[in-house]
Amino acid sequence: MRTIRSVAGLRGALAESRKAGKRVGLVPTMGYLHDGHLSLVEASRRQCDVTVVSIFVNPTQFGPNEDLSTYPRNFLRDEELCRNAGVAILFAPEVNEVYPAHFETFVEPGELAKPLCGGFRRGHFRGVATVVCKLFNMVQADAAFFGQKDFQQCAIVRRMVTDLNLPIEIVILPTVREHDGLAMSSRNRYLGEEERRRALAINRALFAAADEFRSGMRDVQKLIAVAKQHLQPIDRLQYLELVDSETLKPAESPLRRSAALCVAGYVGPTRLIDNVIMESPVPLERDEE
Repeated sequence: MRTIRSVAGLRGALAESRKAGKRVGLVPTMGYLHDGHLSLVEASRRQCDVTVVSIFVNPTQFGPNEDLSTYPRNFLRDEELCRNAGVAILFAPEVNEVYPAHFETFVEPGELAKPLCGGFRRGHFRGVATVVCKLFNMVQADAAFFGQKDFQQCAIVRRMVTDLNLPIEIVILPTVREHDGLAMSSRNRYLGEEERRRALAINRALFAAADEFRSGMRDVQKLIAVAKQHLQPIDRLQYLELVDSETLKPAESPLRRSAALCVAGYVGPTRLIDNVIMESPVPLERDEE
């Protein structure tokens, strides 16, 4: 594995692979890697000849009162994990390599960036879309791999790729969970033991609603209510919404299209997000009786 810090070095390292017609996969991360990230690496290695992992804590997606300065970092650990996972190139640029002096061009996402997290983290998805677009251009990969836990981010990235005619395939993989069901996240390390126990209310809420959906419930407000009754242990619920999987607009009853039940909330000072997709082999066009 090669660890590379510059765009010029990255492109030079990939030149031979491109000349040989090899398929390049990209796994964009902010580091402090966990098994969720490594599942993306594994998928890239299955589908591509060369896997690039990027590690970059992107300052433009953090708000003024968010955790940029304290975001978990352990580069040597991440480097070893990538090496053991069979990553070909670890791309770890400094901030001035990504945002040089006088940088002023951003990617501004549209309607998909307004609901859910967009309503509480102003400018967040502008930063996400910009850095992801830049990484796509830097690596020039054939495919990029993302986790479903960041559902809204995935929707925005797919829309950006379509709207800007970017020649890259977006692969979305299921959320990887801890043994107790908590969605894997670098921020889980912030949780104390008691907070961790209370955080499990989030996945219990989602799973309860998903069970009702599988049992045939198609009423949006009832599904939301089922989830909400499990969320008392968390300190502050930011949102709990059932949205159309494609448009992110509020889902309508009875459900006839794939929908995502999305939640964000605080346990102690830690903000956690999660979601479940509600789609079934049973046609959604059938009204709830």
